[in-house]
Amino acid sequence: MRMHAFHRLYQYRQSISTKPFQARGCNVVRCRNCQVALEHCLCDIQPNVPTNIACMLIISDNEVFKPSNTGRLIADVVQETYVYQWNRTEPEHKMLALLQCDDYQPVIVFPADYVDQTERLIKQLDSNMLIREPSKHDKRKWLLIFIDGSWREARKIFRRSDYLQNLPVLSIDPEQLSQYQMRRSDNEQHLSTAEVASLVLSQAGETYASQCLQSWFETFRESYLLSKSRAKTDESRPCRAAYLRRFKSEISV
Repeated sequence: MRMHAFHRLYQYRQSISTKPFQARGCNVVRCRNCQVALEHCLCDIQPNVPTNIACMLIISDNEVFKPSNTGRLIADVVQETYVYQWNRTEPEHKMLALLQCDDYQPVIVFPADYVDQTERLIKQLDSNMLIREPSKHDKRKWLLIFIDGSWREARKIFRRSDYLQNLPVLSIDPEQLSQYQMRRSDNEQHLSTAEVASLVLSQAGETYASQCLQSWFETFRESYLLSKSRAKTDESRPCRAAYLRRFKSEISV
């Protein structure tokens, strides 16, 4: 499997933790990397899709420890994914430098309902935003920023991070209800982080990566729910089989 920034943050947070994080399902023996039960481990079929896009995950305090987290699935699919722990007063210098780097056009993906300055809102990813010098056809790369945490935590991060306040905001208005049943949301129409990212990747022209992420999310969800005694899940794992049929050539070795 391919180790990425989410794994490295998880390992770092574990190394400095003074006590174990007790999430729901803590009695299940899980793979440290894919976070599903060991007997259903997905590491050997992790995707490896080349893209011309970058993603950034800004993670709330304990989100990195939650086995139901789907932000890690973005890093599984999009090779250039940066992952940072949120800190209101002492944000990481590398993250701030990346947001200021002229090689990227950062865009925050967040619901329009929480944006007070409506002039920040963009309806879609306009490729004209990527052009640095029209005469040279010099283009930036999209840097898609996802705030990863509960909705309460995400709203706090969005509003209290000064370094995000001048960036454009892309709002996704999904037509379908979320398939994310691993953690309760206050609003059933709120998609998981991976589901939102899949929609945005499609809009950015990364259709194959979008489809792979959606299939990978469904595979993870299916495998995760197998360890929940009350979940009604098909043990033949049809989502995993469909993922392998469609994306077998993109699996890491």
